[in-house]
Amino acid sequence: MNPSQLSEELRLGDSPDLNRRRWIIGLSMVGTVAGQLVSLFQTGIIKKLPDPPIDVFDSSKVDASDYAYKRLDTPDALMMLANYSVTAWLAGAGGKDRAKDNPILPIAMGTKILLDSVTNAKLGMEEWETNKKLCFYCQVANVASLASLVLSVPEVVTAVKNLTNGHE
Repeated sequence: MNPSQLSEELRLGDSPDLNRRRWIIGLSMVGTVAGQLVSLFQTGIIKKLPDPPIDVFDSSKVDASDYAYKRLDTPDALMMLANYSVTAWLAGAGGKDRAKDNPILPIAMGTKILLDSVTNAKLGMEEWETNKKLCFYCQVANVASLASLVLSVPEVVTAVKNLTNGHE
């Protein structure tokens, strides 16, 4: 697809799949913002993460614990930034009819979001087991991933049908 057509389709196009992809991009930005805030804390730029007044949350405790620094010798929220950026990129890649024209893109997006959702659930359980508290920001990002998963299903189903049956 030429860049002018892609620009027009992504900015001005209207279809159920494209509208859901826009929501996925927006939800990925929610995950990115959550990751940015936690990253600021984990690298010492801010000293405390405010939480809603619900006893189950203690983001500062969770995000300062060994749990948050034990992977790849880096604060985990920095990886969260990269992760949600890739999701937004996959949701934004391709034109309005990519499920028909390039079905691998929505399948890759849906697969990544599914893996994110499963990983987030596992990490949430580990977060709780380790700290007996949850990070509010991480849980917001988890909800964004689950909502993205639901939103991705129709386009992924169409893409799989197009890939397995030829173009319908």
